[in-house]
Amino acid sequence: MSAIRVAQVMGKMAGGGVEAVVMNYYKHIDKNQVQFDFIVDSDSTDIPKDEIEAMGGRVIIVPPYQKLNKYISTLIKLFKTEHYRIVHSHINTLSVFPLFAAKRAGVPVRIAHNHSTAGKGEYKKNILKYTLRPFAKIMPNYYFACSEYAGEWLFGKNAFRKSNAELIRNAVDLDKFLFDAGTRKNKRRELGLENKFVIGHVGRFAYQKNHSFLIDIFNEIHKKDKDAVLVLIGTGELENEIKQKVNRLNLSEYVMFLGQRNDVNEIMQAMDVFVLPSFYEGLPVVGVEAQAAGLPCILSDAMTRETKVLNSSKFLSLSDNAKIWAEEIIKYNNFKRCNEKKDMIASGFEIDSATVRLEEIYLNLLQKKPYMR
Repeated sequence: MSAIRVAQVMGKMAGGGVEAVVMNYYKHIDKNQVQFDFIVDSDSTDIPKDEIEAMGGRVIIVPPYQKLNKYISTLIKLFKTEHYRIVHSHINTLSVFPLFAAKRAGVPVRIAHNHSTAGKGEYKKNILKYTLRPFAKIMPNYYFACSEYAGEWLFGKNAFRKSNAELIRNAVDLDKFLFDAGTRKNKRRELGLENKFVIGHVGRFAYQKNHSFLIDIFNEIHKKDKDAVLVLIGTGELENEIKQKVNRLNLSEYVMFLGQRNDVNEIMQAMDVFVLPSFYEGLPVVGVEAQAAGLPCILSDAMTRETKVLNSSKFLSLSDNAKIWAEEIIKYNNFKRCNEKKDMIASGFEIDSATVRLEEIYLNLLQKKPYMR
C-alpha cells in the first residue's frame, strides 16, 4: 500500500513559525504511511525545496491568493489531477479559498488549521480576517488548531469541542533544543557574548511581533545594565524601521540583528532570557522552543496561557510600560538553567509522539465517512 499523500496548503512560505511547525511534523512523520505535498504561493521568499524533495515530498507552486480566480481555478485542477483525499490548509481565515477549491474537486477530507488570531492595530488585515471568519466552518469538514484559544477564535467555542475538531500542538524536536552547557559556552564565544546578559527574540519584523516596544524595553534594560545585549533573529518588512530606531537611541553597539538563521537552537543556548511581546499569537512555536532550551520567557498576555509550560515563564500586560517589563527581565540575570525534557514531554509538545498522533488522525479520517456539511 502506497503512502497517503496529503496536500499541505502553505500560502506564502517566508521562514515563519507555521512553516517551522509543518516542517517539524514532516521531518518526523512515517513516510511509508504519509507523504506531504507543499502547495505554495509563487511569491514565497523562503521555500525549503531541496529539503522537502530529499524526503520524498513535492513543492507545487500556485498563483498567489491575491489573484483569486486564477488561484482557485489552479487549485481545483490540481486537486482533481492529483486525486488528493486530504487537503490540509494552514492559512487561517484564508483557508476558505483553497478548501472551496478542494470541495469543488471532490476532496473528501478538508482540514482548516488555524495558527493565529487577531490583534489591535492591523486595520486592513483585521477587516479581511473578520470578513472571512463567518465562512471558516463552511468549506472544511474538520477543524484543527494549535491551541484551544486559536480554535475557539476561528471556529467558535462550541464548534471546536465537537468530534470533528482536533488540537494539534506546535510540537518541537526537544533533543535539538534541550539546554547544553557546552553549546552555550561555544556559541557565546562565537557571537562575542561572553560575560554579557543576553536578551533574545525570534520573529519576523512585522507589526504583530511588536519589535518597537521590545526596543523600548531594551533601552530601559540598557540604562541599568551596560553589559546587556539584545539578540534579534528574523527578517521582515519592518527591519529597517527597527534598525533606525536602534540608531536613534544609540543602541547599535548593543543590539544584534542576526537575520534568518538555521542555528536558532544553538543561539537560544547563548541567551539568558527570551522575550516575546507580541500583539497576538495562536501559540508561538518559538516560545515552545525557548522553553525547551530551559530559557525563562517573558510573554505578552495577548497570547494564550497554553504557551506557558515552565514555571519560569511569565506573562506581562502590554498596557504595562517598558520600564516595568525591563525590571522583570533583569530579575532573570544569572538564572540557572537546566534540562527541562520531563516537563516538556508532559506538556504534549514533544514531536515524536505528536507526529504519531497526527498520522493516526489522517488514517482515521480516511477510514470513516467525513463529517459533511
